[in-house]
Amino acid sequence: EEPVEDVQREPFLPLSKEDESAVKRAFSANTQNILVTHVNSNIDITGEILRCLKPGQWLNDEVINLYLVLLKEREAREPKKFLKCHFFNTFFYTKLVNLKTGYNYGAVRRWTSMKKLGYHLIDCDKIFIPIHMNIHWTLAVINIKDRKFQYLDSFKGREPKILDALARYFVDEVRDKSEVDIDVSQWRQEFVQDLPEQRNGFDCGMFMLKYIDFYSRGFDLCFTQEQMPYFRVRTAKEILQLRAVIVSKNKKTNSLEE
Repeated sequence: EEPVEDVQREPFLPLSKEDESAVKRAFSANTQNILVTHVNSNIDITGEILRCLKPGQWLNDEVINLYLVLLKEREAREPKKFLKCHFFNTFFYTKLVNLKTGYNYGAVRRWTSMKKLGYHLIDCDKIFIPIHMNIHWTLAVINIKDRKFQYLDSFKGREPKILDALARYFVDEVRDKSEVDIDVSQWRQEFVQDLPEQRNGFDCGMFMLKYIDFYSRGFDLCFTQEQMPYFRVRTAKEILQLRAVIVSKNKKTNSLEE
């Protein structure tokens, strides 16, 4: 079993010069060139799409959604190292709660069939839901392991209506898929305040992804605004390799290796 300190250093180990050079070249690629394609999720990453990971840019749906797919694949490769999680994409919540028609479970009912997922949501530890607040990314979590609904905002905002809708969704989902009436009336709503805070107007999406990454590992949120430039390059590297790395420390180079 790996020492706790080594495991908790994993998210921060330096990238190799080769990886940094590859990301730099990709950022300079022709805007329409397809750099990578994730076949199973049908997501193409072009030069233009990847550039949202350059400093000062807002993250787009394609990069966020592909990264979440890679986190699920990482969990599947090393299930003992990560919590069992489900990662909804950026379109889920706007389908579930439409601005005009309101809450509609039927709009997302087929998203989570056993045939598609191979598991029921009730069997997960945590369910992650990206939330797009007009020009700001936040995160909601159905935390089954700890019996609570959580909301994480890098500006420390609170949106109880979102957690109310997700509580209703979880009850509907469990009844539909598992034929169980689950009582969540005693589950807490937590607006997480002890979390890394955003200090600019463009890193909200990166904060959201790292909240998900760290929570899916069972880690505390032990990073800061100062690490966002590194996380942007690391995320670009992982997207280009179509693999969220599980790393060990190379004692000679002090860099990431799979």
